[in-house]
Amino acid sequence: MYNAVGIDVSKGKSTVAVLQPAGVIIRKPFNVNHTSSELDELAKYIGSLEGETRVVLECTGRYHEPVVKTLSEAGLFVSAVNPHLIKNFGNNSIRKVKSDPADAKKIARYTLDNWIELRQYSSMDNTRTQLKTLNSQFSFFMKQKVAAKANLIALLDNTYPGVNKLFNSPVRDDGSEKWVDYAYSFWHVD
Repeated sequence: MYNAVGIDVSKGKSTVAVLQPAGVIIRKPFNVNHTSSELDELAKYIGSLEGETRVVLECTGRYHEPVVKTLSEAGLFVSAVNPHLIKNFGNNSIRKVKSDPADAKKIARYTLDNWIELRQYSSMDNTRTQLKTLNSQFSFFMKQKVAAKANLIALLDNTYPGVNKLFNSPVRDDGSEKWVDYAYSFWHVD
């Protein structure tokens, strides 16, 4: 017996649907708030289901992280998939029903259809996410630094025309640059 748990994750809450093969609904979609007590209750409920159970949810920014963490620590099989895979799954209907319960059922159907190919969430996934976040923050900081430097150079050139040609020496060992020190010391044309 297989149990497919589909979780549609939102900010602060998730909608959960539990299906078995042939579309048998074990439990109608229900909401779970992202509090530790309700997530622990969800983990106990999923763990109490008879047969093999797999949980699938979409990677939704950072909203899915507390759900994945709680369910993984409870020893459950959890797979966090790309939302694009779910969106393109089962689009053979003219009628487009878009609601959290319908999305949770769609994720559960995806789970049943892709049972063998599902990859279990691991701590490396969390590490990879943290590294991607740090890399994004570093890139943003570097762009801001370059923009501030270009802005300062332009302001210096407007205030003291041609002064940038005086400071073409390389960066010092401590990371400072002469033109920045000059701008700090002589911050006004007077």
